[in-house]
Amino acid sequence: MINLIKAKEKQKEAAANADKPQAKKQTATELRLHRDISELNLPPTCTIEFPNGKDDLMYFEVTIIPDEGYYMGGAFPFSFQIPPVYPHDPPKVKCKIKVYHPNIDDEGNVCLNILREDWKPVLNINAVVYGLYHLFTEPNPDDPLNHDAAAQLRDKPQDFGSDVRFSMEGGYVHGTSYYRCL
Repeated sequence: MINLIKAKEKQKEAAANADKPQAKKQTATELRLHRDISELNLPPTCTIEFPNGKDDLMYFEVTIIPDEGYYMGGAFPFSFQIPPVYPHDPPKVKCKIKVYHPNIDDEGNVCLNILREDWKPVLNINAVVYGLYHLFTEPNPDDPLNHDAAAQLRDKPQDFGSDVRFSMEGGYVHGTSYYRCL
């Protein structure tokens, strides 16, 4: 008789809990990403947005507004797509606008060593953001995706600076139109 009462109590409890939404278990990736984002220490010239809401940490956008160098004053938005096996694989990062830069191609692909061969699981989102910021304060002509921009930076830095400024104003550089980002 006691077992019958306990069974009925368990049925009532199960029925009551069926109406409540079940808490979603977080994956190891989501736990790590949550920690990375809560520990972000962005420079004052960077912002982060979650276009799908704070519940979707697997996709977000970071905007970098350099305060020095060739790209000073421009606003450069990047999308971050976090792979399911993060932190074992790096995030997929793309520049959302066309920018005249030695390390960013016209499709928004970014040449940053920690997003490729130098990625290690101990690195985090903060390291990637600072790496991107560093690309704007000190572009690297020795590891280019845009070979024309890299050659110009190496051989004619004054012309490179003029072309960067013109491209940031929404002009054409070497036959390619760029978005106004100033």
